Amino acid sequence: MDFLIKRSELADLHSKVAAGERLSEADALRLFETRDLNALGALANLARERRVGNRASYILNRYLNYSNYCILSCQFCAFARKKRDADGFELTVAELVAKAREALALGITELHIVGGLHPSLPFSYYLDLLRELKALDPRLQLKCFTAIEILHLAWLAKKSVEATLLALKDAGLDSLTGGGAEIFAPAVREKIARGKESAEEWADVHRTWHRLGGRSTCTMLYGHVETLADRVDHLRRLRELQDETRGFTGFIPLAYQPENNQLPITHPPTGFDTLRTIAVSRLYLDNFDHITAYWVGLGLKLAQVALSFGADDLHGTIVEEHIFRMAGGPAPQLQTEAQLVKAIREAGRQPVQRDTFYQPVKVWEPSAEILPRPASTRSPVLEANLATG
Repeated sequence: MDFLIKRSELADLHSKVAAGERLSEADALRLFETRDLNALGALANLARERRVGNRASYILNRYLNYSNYCILSCQFCAFARKKRDADGFELTVAELVAKAREALALGITELHIVGGLHPSLPFSYYLDLLRELKALDPRLQLKCFTAIEILHLAWLAKKSVEATLLALKDAGLDSLTGGGAEIFAPAVREKIARGKESAEEWADVHRTWHRLGGRSTCTMLYGHVETLADRVDHLRRLRELQDETRGFTGFIPLAYQPENNQLPITHPPTGFDTLRTIAVSRLYLDNFDHITAYWVGLGLKLAQVALSFGADDLHGTIVEEHIFRMAGGPAPQLQTEAQLVKAIREAGRQPVQRDTFYQPVKVWEPSAEILPRPASTRSPVLEANLATG
């Protein structure tokens, strides 16, 4: 594929990438502005292969949203509701534990849990939730809460961010989610998420968590009112924080979903825009190992194509997703393990089941077939532990 790059307007950047030189903000903007998507993809694919080889990963996980009641009114959000709204919801700890128990029987290794900034749930609710979920299976990894939720919980608990994170970690929190980043540029945040935490506050929560030994992912919401320069600025801030802490496990670009909110966009992200955003992210974020093509926002077919444009991960089975679907996302509620493995193989990659921290759980051989998951009320992780003593 090198000939595609060497004969394109990106030939000089090919030399930098091949030599392992760091790209500048000006370089990233050039990459965003090029119309030569094939050359850009080939360049990103070169960087991906050098970083992770030919592997592409997925995780067996389930999403849980404990409530969509929220004290904020972010213009882009179709998920949040007020107490007066008929379609608001709030789940008890027992209800969430029941959903988790069902998911464990399907073989999941991670629960991904976020919600709105609930106006009245006490801090003890969140601690009890983590403790009871972890009690189901101590090896179950709990990836929970956005940075803005952590700030809200710190306010509820009347604790510092550090003390709040330590309390949550002691209760069972394994990883923070990357949500809430949106776009860091202040003028854009004012338009799409007025009243939400600032870029600096978002970064400080993750910085504190990383300093405590925690890991997290990070995101960027693209394709609304931001400029390409705003995207580059967002990526720059993430790269600088990763240089400082080395605490991010992966980056997940999120395509804006335009329906059922107060931020109408005539032209939402196209396939072209998605692929170039993933490619530029791979090339510019040279201190990140993993770039996820989030099939919930892209659809599985485009996510599969993204594996040739710098992405090396398809995210997970998910089972039950509300946030993107309430914003008009057309993707189904879940993907089976078989579907994810098939998509990875069709893209010419070697499938790898990973855990929350992108560590391999199972590496599929080229000829391996997916066997049915054991019919059990217990997690296969726990079954294996019991079998080996």
